[in-house]
Amino acid sequence: MRKYWWKILAFIILMYVCTEGFLVKVPVLEGRLQQSVRNLFFHVPMWIAMMILLSVSVVYAIKYLRTGNKKDDIISLEFARTGLLFSFIGLFTGMIWAKYQWGAAWSNDPKQTGTAMAILIYCAYFVLRGSMNDIDKKAKIGAVYNIFAFCMLFPTLYIMPRMTESLHPGGLGSQGNPGLNPNDTSAALKTVMYPAFIGWTLLSVWVATLFVRYRTLLEKKLDRALG
Repeated sequence: MRKYWWKILAFIILMYVCTEGFLVKVPVLEGRLQQSVRNLFFHVPMWIAMMILLSVSVVYAIKYLRTGNKKDDIISLEFARTGLLFSFIGLFTGMIWAKYQWGAAWSNDPKQTGTAMAILIYCAYFVLRGSMNDIDKKAKIGAVYNIFAFCMLFPTLYIMPRMTESLHPGGLGSQGNPGLNPNDTSAALKTVMYPAFIGWTLLSVWVATLFVRYRTLLEKKLDRALG
């Protein structure tokens, strides 16, 4: 029971978020956001979860380069895979929000473009690994590329969008932050928003650990077959 407390906590928090997220009173913002602001509880947490997963992935990539431990490579690989999964969910929920708020699911907003670039860079990570048959070579080159891909997150997601105007609330280029405008939130929203950040992050880690366990079992099965 002690080992699974955080999974139970994730379930309880997300039940609260998915219920209260549709019931909490949203602020009236003179025609902006309105009911679509509820996507704040589902869209933004995906990016937070993604960054945490990819951060764990790059840490274990560096650890693998130092130790050569296959377990470190598996953790790095599967956390990157889960991070990419949550980035797709974040992009999809953002496109739904954009459709209602901006009139089109894709409008070449700097944040959207940067996100697409980051996703493609990480997709190349899996293509690169899949193109090699040598296990050790695959792991080492993959780890090096993982570090490169993680470093590219900062110019594509945080620097480039701030160098031009953004459709995101508060996105005034170098004068603002292309994310959620603090004036668009309220105390009531924050009672759901912060738990959402925690709940979705815990869920993402849970999914990643399942992928790690599955990959570990596959590797052991392959080792037995080869042995």
